Amino acid sequence: MVRAEVAGAEPVAGSLPPAGDTAAVVAPLAPRARLFPALAAVYRAQLSRARVARIPLLFVATFQSIGIMVLMRGVVDGGAEARAVVAGSSVLVVAFVALNLLAQYFGQLRAGGGLDHYATLPVPPAAVVLGAAGAYASFTVPGTIVTAVTGSVLFQLPMTHLWVLVAVIPLAGAALSGLGAALGLLAPRQELATLLGQLGMSAALLLGVLPADRMPEPIGWARDLLPSTYGVEALSRSFGSHPDWAVIALDLGVCAVVGVLSLAVATWAYRRAAVR
Repeated sequence: MVRAEVAGAEPVAGSLPPAGDTAAVVAPLAPRARLFPALAAVYRAQLSRARVARIPLLFVATFQSIGIMVLMRGVVDGGAEARAVVAGSSVLVVAFVALNLLAQYFGQLRAGGGLDHYATLPVPPAAVVLGAAGAYASFTVPGTIVTAVTGSVLFQLPMTHLWVLVAVIPLAGAALSGLGAALGLLAPRQELATLLGQLGMSAALLLGVLPADRMPEPIGWARDLLPSTYGVEALSRSFGSHPDWAVIALDLGVCAVVGVLSLAVATWAYRRAAVR
Protein backbone atom coordinates (compact mmCIF):
# COMPACT_ATOMS: atom_id res chain seq x y z
CA MET A 1 0.00 0.00 0.00
CA VAL A 2 1.12 3.57 -0.72
CA ARG A 3 1.45 5.95 2.17
CA ALA A 4 -0.68 9.11 1.59
CA GLU A 5 0.26 12.27 3.49
CA VAL A 6 -0.94 15.81 3.02
CA ALA A 7 0.83 18.60 4.81
CA GLY A 8 -1.38 20.32 7.30
CA ALA A 9 -4.36 17.98 6.67
CA GLU A 10 -6.23 16.41 9.57
CA PRO A 11 -8.18 13.15 9.59
CA VAL A 12 -11.91 13.60 9.17
CA ALA A 13 -14.05 12.60 12.13
CA GLY A 14 -15.68 9.24 11.59
CA SER A 15 -13.12 8.07 9.01
CA LEU A 16 -11.65 4.58 9.08
CA PRO A 17 -8.75 4.10 11.49
CA PRO A 18 -5.27 3.73 9.97
CA ALA A 19 -4.14 0.18 9.19
CA GLY A 20 -0.49 -0.58 9.71
CA ASP A 21 1.74 2.19 8.32
CA THR A 22 -1.03 3.72 6.17
CA ALA A 23 -2.31 7.12 7.31
CA ALA A 24 -5.91 7.68 6.25
CA VAL A 25 -6.25 11.42 5.67
CA VAL A 26 -8.49 13.50 3.46
CA ALA A 27 -7.13 16.52 1.63
CA PRO A 28 -9.02 19.74 2.31
CA LEU A 29 -11.22 21.15 -0.44
CA ALA A 30 -9.97 24.00 -2.56
CA PRO A 31 -10.89 27.44 -1.22
CA ARG A 32 -13.97 29.14 -2.60
CA ALA A 33 -13.26 31.50 -5.48
CA ARG A 34 -13.04 35.17 -4.57
CA LEU A 35 -15.67 37.57 -5.85
CA PHE A 36 -13.71 39.62 -8.36
CA PRO A 37 -11.83 36.79 -10.12
CA ALA A 38 -15.07 34.80 -10.31
CA LEU A 39 -16.92 37.89 -11.57
CA ALA A 40 -14.33 38.42 -14.31
CA ALA A 41 -14.57 34.78 -15.40
CA VAL A 42 -18.38 34.81 -15.57
CA TYR A 43 -18.32 38.17 -17.37
CA ARG A 44 -15.95 36.90 -20.07
CA ALA A 45 -17.94 33.72 -20.57
CA GLN A 46 -21.26 35.56 -20.80
CA LEU A 47 -19.84 38.22 -23.11
CA SER A 48 -18.48 35.55 -25.45
CA ARG A 49 -21.86 33.81 -25.49
CA ALA A 50 -23.78 37.03 -26.03
CA ARG A 51 -21.49 38.09 -28.85
CA VAL A 52 -22.48 35.03 -30.85
CA ALA A 53 -26.15 34.70 -29.93
CA ARG A 54 -27.30 38.29 -29.47
CA ILE A 55 -25.78 40.27 -32.36
CA PRO A 56 -28.91 39.91 -34.56
CA LEU A 57 -31.09 41.07 -31.66
CA LEU A 58 -28.81 44.06 -31.08
CA PHE A 59 -29.39 45.12 -34.68
CA VAL A 60 -33.13 44.73 -34.09
CA ALA A 61 -32.95 46.90 -30.95
CA THR A 62 -30.92 49.58 -32.74
CA PHE A 63 -33.11 49.68 -35.83
CA GLN A 64 -36.21 49.72 -33.64
CA SER A 65 -34.99 52.79 -31.77
CA ILE A 66 -33.92 54.57 -34.96
CA GLY A 67 -37.29 53.76 -36.54
CA ILE A 68 -39.09 55.28 -33.55
CA MET A 69 -37.07 58.48 -33.91
CA VAL A 70 -37.86 58.67 -37.63
CA LEU A 71 -41.57 58.33 -36.85
CA MET A 72 -41.41 60.95 -34.10
CA ARG A 73 -39.56 63.32 -36.44
CA GLY A 74 -42.84 64.01 -38.18
CA VAL A 75 -44.49 64.97 -34.86
CA VAL A 76 -41.69 66.65 -32.90
CA ASP A 77 -39.80 69.59 -34.40
CA GLY A 78 -37.19 70.35 -31.75
CA GLY A 79 -36.62 71.69 -28.28
CA ALA A 80 -37.12 69.70 -25.10
CA GLU A 81 -39.39 67.20 -26.83
CA ALA A 82 -36.72 66.32 -29.40
CA ARG A 83 -34.16 65.86 -26.64
CA ALA A 84 -36.55 63.55 -24.79
CA VAL A 85 -37.19 61.45 -27.91
CA VAL A 86 -33.48 60.99 -28.68
CA ALA A 87 -32.55 60.24 -25.07
CA GLY A 88 -35.43 57.82 -24.58
CA SER A 89 -34.72 56.00 -27.84
CA SER A 90 -31.04 55.63 -26.92
CA VAL A 91 -31.77 54.17 -23.49
CA LEU A 92 -34.42 51.94 -25.08
CA VAL A 93 -31.58 49.92 -26.65
CA VAL A 94 -30.30 49.24 -23.13
CA ALA A 95 -33.78 48.25 -21.98
CA PHE A 96 -34.28 45.87 -24.89
CA VAL A 97 -31.08 43.94 -24.21
CA ALA A 98 -30.37 44.38 -20.50
CA LEU A 99 -33.95 44.08 -19.26
CA ASN A 100 -35.89 42.08 -21.82
CA LEU A 101 -33.26 39.58 -22.97
CA LEU A 102 -31.76 39.10 -19.50
CA ALA A 103 -35.20 38.33 -18.04
CA GLN A 104 -35.68 35.72 -20.76
CA TYR A 105 -32.18 34.31 -20.18
CA PHE A 106 -32.57 33.78 -16.44
CA GLY A 107 -36.12 32.50 -16.92
CA GLN A 108 -34.77 29.93 -19.37
CA LEU A 109 -31.95 28.98 -16.99
CA ARG A 110 -34.38 28.40 -14.16
CA ALA A 111 -36.83 26.41 -16.28
CA GLY A 112 -34.16 24.25 -17.94
CA GLY A 113 -32.12 23.48 -14.83
CA GLY A 114 -29.20 25.66 -15.87
CA LEU A 115 -29.05 27.19 -12.40
CA ASP A 116 -28.00 23.79 -11.07
CA HIS A 117 -24.81 24.07 -13.11
CA TYR A 118 -23.96 27.47 -11.65
CA ALA A 119 -24.85 26.26 -8.16
CA THR A 120 -22.18 23.54 -8.36
CA LEU A 121 -19.45 26.03 -9.21
CA PRO A 122 -17.37 27.40 -6.31
CA VAL A 123 -18.29 31.01 -7.14
CA PRO A 124 -20.31 33.49 -5.09
CA PRO A 125 -23.91 34.03 -6.25
CA ALA A 126 -23.19 37.74 -6.71
CA ALA A 127 -20.53 36.89 -9.30
CA VAL A 128 -23.04 35.00 -11.45
CA VAL A 129 -25.62 37.78 -11.36
CA LEU A 130 -23.16 40.65 -11.76
CA GLY A 131 -21.20 38.85 -14.48
CA ALA A 132 -24.29 38.16 -16.59
CA ALA A 133 -25.71 41.64 -15.99
CA GLY A 134 -22.42 43.31 -16.87
CA ALA A 135 -22.06 41.31 -20.06
CA TYR A 136 -25.55 42.14 -21.29
CA ALA A 137 -25.14 45.81 -20.35
CA SER A 138 -21.78 45.98 -22.17
CA PHE A 139 -23.38 44.45 -25.21
CA THR A 140 -25.64 47.50 -25.58
CA VAL A 141 -22.81 50.03 -25.99
CA PRO A 142 -22.53 50.06 -29.83
CA GLY A 143 -26.28 50.27 -30.44
CA THR A 144 -26.77 53.02 -27.85
CA ILE A 145 -23.99 55.16 -29.32
CA VAL A 146 -25.25 54.68 -32.89
CA THR A 147 -28.79 55.59 -31.83
CA ALA A 148 -27.69 58.70 -29.93
CA VAL A 149 -25.54 59.97 -32.80
CA THR A 150 -28.24 59.24 -35.39
CA GLY A 151 -30.86 61.00 -33.29
CA SER A 152 -28.63 64.02 -32.77
CA VAL A 153 -28.17 64.35 -36.53
CA LEU A 154 -31.86 63.73 -37.23
CA PHE A 155 -33.10 66.36 -34.77
CA GLN A 156 -30.07 68.67 -35.17
CA LEU A 157 -29.04 68.39 -31.53
CA PRO A 158 -25.52 69.25 -30.33
CA MET A 159 -23.22 66.28 -29.77
CA THR A 160 -20.75 68.16 -27.58
CA HIS A 161 -21.81 66.40 -24.40
CA LEU A 162 -22.50 62.93 -25.73
CA TRP A 163 -19.65 61.75 -23.50
CA VAL A 164 -22.37 61.56 -20.80
CA LEU A 165 -23.17 58.18 -22.35
CA VAL A 166 -20.02 56.91 -20.61
CA ALA A 167 -21.96 57.22 -17.34
CA VAL A 168 -25.51 56.69 -18.61
CA ILE A 169 -24.90 53.31 -20.28
CA PRO A 170 -23.34 51.46 -17.29
CA LEU A 171 -25.64 53.02 -14.68
CA ALA A 172 -28.87 52.55 -16.63
CA GLY A 173 -27.58 49.14 -17.72
CA ALA A 174 -26.97 48.10 -14.11
CA ALA A 175 -30.43 49.21 -13.01
CA LEU A 176 -32.22 47.54 -15.92
CA SER A 177 -30.05 44.40 -15.82
CA GLY A 178 -30.76 43.92 -12.14
CA LEU A 179 -34.46 44.36 -12.78
CA GLY A 180 -34.39 41.95 -15.72
CA ALA A 181 -32.47 39.31 -13.77
CA ALA A 182 -34.82 39.61 -10.81
CA LEU A 183 -37.88 39.23 -13.06
CA GLY A 184 -36.41 36.15 -14.73
CA LEU A 185 -35.42 34.51 -11.45
CA LEU A 186 -38.60 35.27 -9.52
CA ALA A 187 -41.04 34.34 -12.29
CA PRO A 188 -42.46 30.86 -11.56
CA ARG A 189 -42.57 29.96 -15.28
CA GLN A 190 -40.36 30.72 -18.26
CA GLU A 191 -43.29 32.11 -20.26
CA LEU A 192 -44.09 34.54 -17.44
CA ALA A 193 -40.46 35.71 -17.34
CA THR A 194 -40.63 36.42 -21.08
CA LEU A 195 -43.89 38.31 -20.63
CA LEU A 196 -42.51 40.41 -17.78
CA GLY A 197 -39.41 41.25 -19.81
CA GLN A 198 -41.56 42.36 -22.73
CA LEU A 199 -43.76 44.46 -20.47
CA GLY A 200 -40.70 46.10 -18.91
CA MET A 201 -39.30 47.00 -22.32
CA SER A 202 -42.69 48.34 -23.40
CA ALA A 203 -42.78 50.53 -20.29
CA ALA A 204 -39.31 51.84 -21.11
CA LEU A 205 -40.55 52.61 -24.62
CA LEU A 206 -43.76 54.40 -23.69
CA LEU A 207 -42.52 56.19 -20.57
CA GLY A 208 -39.04 56.99 -21.85
CA VAL A 209 -39.52 58.07 -25.44
CA LEU A 210 -42.71 60.11 -25.11
CA PRO A 211 -42.19 63.65 -23.73
CA ALA A 212 -42.97 63.76 -20.01
CA ASP A 213 -45.00 66.99 -20.15
CA ARG A 214 -47.55 65.34 -22.45
CA MET A 215 -48.33 62.49 -20.04
CA PRO A 216 -51.18 62.44 -17.49
CA GLU A 217 -50.06 62.90 -13.91
CA PRO A 218 -50.61 59.23 -12.82
CA ILE A 219 -48.52 58.06 -15.79
CA GLY A 220 -45.83 60.52 -14.70
CA TRP A 221 -45.72 58.83 -11.29
CA ALA A 222 -45.18 55.48 -12.97
CA ARG A 223 -42.44 57.07 -15.05
CA ASP A 224 -40.64 58.17 -11.89
CA LEU A 225 -40.61 54.56 -10.67
CA LEU A 226 -38.96 53.22 -13.84
CA PRO A 227 -35.17 52.83 -13.33
CA SER A 228 -34.27 53.95 -16.84
CA THR A 229 -36.09 57.30 -16.42
CA TYR A 230 -33.16 58.90 -14.64
CA GLY A 231 -30.70 57.83 -17.31
CA VAL A 232 -33.06 59.29 -19.92
CA GLU A 233 -33.32 62.56 -18.00
CA ALA A 234 -29.55 62.84 -17.59
CA LEU A 235 -28.92 62.28 -21.29
CA SER A 236 -31.77 64.59 -22.30
CA ARG A 237 -30.42 67.46 -20.18
CA SER A 238 -26.94 67.01 -21.65
CA PHE A 239 -28.28 68.10 -25.06
CA GLY A 240 -28.94 71.61 -23.77
CA SER A 241 -26.67 74.50 -24.63
CA HIS A 242 -25.90 75.06 -20.94
CA PRO A 243 -26.55 71.77 -19.09
CA ASP A 244 -27.23 71.85 -15.37
CA TRP A 245 -24.51 69.42 -14.32
CA ALA A 246 -25.69 69.29 -10.71
CA VAL A 247 -29.11 68.00 -11.78
CA ILE A 248 -27.47 65.58 -14.24
CA ALA A 249 -25.24 64.26 -11.46
CA LEU A 250 -28.30 63.85 -9.23
CA ASP A 251 -30.12 61.86 -11.92
CA LEU A 252 -27.08 59.62 -12.40
CA GLY A 253 -26.77 59.20 -8.64
CA VAL A 254 -30.38 58.03 -8.38
CA CYS A 255 -29.76 55.65 -11.28
CA ALA A 256 -26.70 54.27 -9.47
CA VAL A 257 -28.61 53.71 -6.23
CA VAL A 258 -31.42 51.95 -8.07
CA GLY A 259 -28.83 49.82 -9.87
CA VAL A 260 -27.25 48.69 -6.60
CA LEU A 261 -30.64 47.86 -5.10
CA SER A 262 -31.89 45.99 -8.17
CA LEU A 263 -28.69 43.93 -8.42
CA ALA A 264 -28.94 43.11 -4.71
CA VAL A 265 -32.52 41.91 -5.22
CA ALA A 266 -31.39 39.87 -8.24
CA THR A 267 -28.62 38.25 -6.16
CA TRP A 268 -31.14 37.34 -3.46
CA ALA A 269 -33.48 35.95 -6.12
CA TYR A 270 -30.63 33.85 -7.54
CA ARG A 271 -29.89 32.33 -4.12
CA ARG A 272 -33.58 31.64 -3.63
CA ALA A 273 -33.99 30.00 -7.03
CA ALA A 274 -30.74 27.98 -6.82
CA VAL A 275 -31.63 26.21 -3.58
CA ARG A 276 -35.21 25.31 -4.48
